[in-house]
Amino acid sequence: MADNDWKKFELPKEIEARIASGKPYLEFLRVPSLSCGIYALPAGSEDLQAPHDEDEVYYVVSGKARLRVSGETVEAGPGSILYVRATATHSFFEVEEDMTILVFFASGGPGD
Repeated sequence: MADNDWKKFELPKEIEARIASGKPYLEFLRVPSLSCGIYALPAGSEDLQAPHDEDEVYYVVSGKARLRVSGETVEAGPGSILYVRATATHSFFEVEEDMTILVFFASGGPGD
């Protein structure tokens, strides 16, 4: 098996790396068809992301908020898996508890 056929990641280590970076989003995997990262939103914060050119899936590791997608609203908390279609306007709001979110982007994710 070639070195790039697979990789293993440990979620706690990726969360620690995101915290150490001081950035709200830290990518830990990028290949031509997929990008993965950790996204953090502190309680009371505002999610300022713009629509993306890629489909994405959020897995909420911890925290609680609401997600608005194209005018519709859903609750998001630990264990929630949320799909957002490419170019759909979306953002988390009413962030009640610090959130840690595992993010999967199709087609390599947003540009740097």
